[in-house]
Amino acid sequence: MKTYFVDSFTNEKFKGNPAAVCLPERELDSKTMQSIAIEIGFSETAFIKQISDNIYSIRFFSPKTEIPLCGHATLASSKIIFDTTSFENIKFINCENVELFIEKTAAKIKMQFPVYDTEETEVPQKMTAALGISEIVNKRYSPKNKIILIEIKSAAELANLKPDFAALINSHTGINGVLVTAVSDNESFDFHYRYFWPWAGTNEDPVTGGIQTFLTKYWAQKLNKTKLNAYQSSLRTGSMRTELAEDKVFIFGEAVTVLEGQFIL
Repeated sequence: MKTYFVDSFTNEKFKGNPAAVCLPERELDSKTMQSIAIEIGFSETAFIKQISDNIYSIRFFSPKTEIPLCGHATLASSKIIFDTTSFENIKFINCENVELFIEKTAAKIKMQFPVYDTEETEVPQKMTAALGISEIVNKRYSPKNKIILIEIKSAAELANLKPDFAALINSHTGINGVLVTAVSDNESFDFHYRYFWPWAGTNEDPVTGGIQTFLTKYWAQKLNKTKLNAYQSSLRTGSMRTELAEDKVFIFGEAVTVLEGQFIL
């Protein structure tokens, strides 16, 4: 099976978020795809299959479970298709039949994702203690993504968080992850964020695009602007530009291929 490793949301190798992109030549069952994702060990492995012309099915697996939507693995998959075909645009269809429209632009890859609402929520004290957060500015919950959003006051505090992941995973049940965000202290960006998801994937995702389905709307309303620059202050770091357009969000990013090979099945 043709397999690629791609660093997403970066123009530098060994930065951004690594994803595996697999192009199976025959049907694979979910158990096999899950085993491959465990073997590779990245936060996400994408399996893409051409349906017709520039239309592809796409499925995403973390080392723990199948994920309906993933930004950085979509970007990685788009990078491989654009590099190996003459297509200028792509339509992906995920496991929930959500259509993701992708466009190759001069500088970046433009991805169209749906927008999801958030609602009020409570955050257990055990969770804030496990994260090392002393003060919360705001807290929301994305039911569609099963992700808690916590806004704190300082981007510097966000960058310095050192969560206790054993305590974190025991602080809540029934969620996929917790997103911590803060307004930027750098004029090049509007907001910073980090995503912790030991419940459904890895301890921390290096650069996360899928959360922009609700995080872009959150900051667009708070900052009263629709075009935003986001920075993920993880160890590897990464950035992206987003744009809110009613019921959809556009995510702009770059990616770098670092490995091409054959996975022996």
